[in-house]
Amino acid sequence: MGRRTAAGIVGGVLAVGLLAACGGDEPTDTQPTESPVAEETTGDAAPPEETTDTGDDMTGAPVVAVADSELGQILVDGEGMTLYLFTQDSPGTSACLDQCLEAWPVLEGEPTAGEGVDEKLLGSFEREDGTVQATYADWPLYYFAQDTEPGDVTGQGVNDVWYVLSPDGEMVTEAPADTGARAGY
Repeated sequence: MGRRTAAGIVGGVLAVGLLAACGGDEPTDTQPTESPVAEETTGDAAPPEETTDTGDDMTGAPVVAVADSELGQILVDGEGMTLYLFTQDSPGTSACLDQCLEAWPVLEGEPTAGEGVDEKLLGSFEREDGTVQATYADWPLYYFAQDTEPGDVTGQGVNDVWYVLSPDGEMVTEAPADTGARAGY
């Protein structure tokens, strides 16, 4: 087999591999679910609503939004997962390091405002490890690893230092309805 033939085979295999990696069985946000022609011809059909099925906007930035919860209106990410503050933090500085980050992962990236959020309160800072962490009203934002579904607030009040935030950037200290024992860092 000649060099040209081998190079052609390798190039073809790479091209097929790249196309397969870009495809998938599930549609993505950018793929239309209906034919655009069908939408245009019906006349009565409303344009499809935009959905947020990721926590990121089109630029890959995390979305911070407001959602109703058993604690009132609180901050969540674009998927509805609860965001928390750590009372040991100070503006632009996180005191949650090492093992703490396993239980309380950071909201990474420069955030964008979702529904109900005051865009002026959004910000970010660079952590010592180079990670950019989102902030709201200067509070670094975190998830709680034990929250498994949108609307979970199992991190509320853990060790009397972890709390959800209201849309005005204030710490919410109210206890959730279920006051069972919670483990956390």
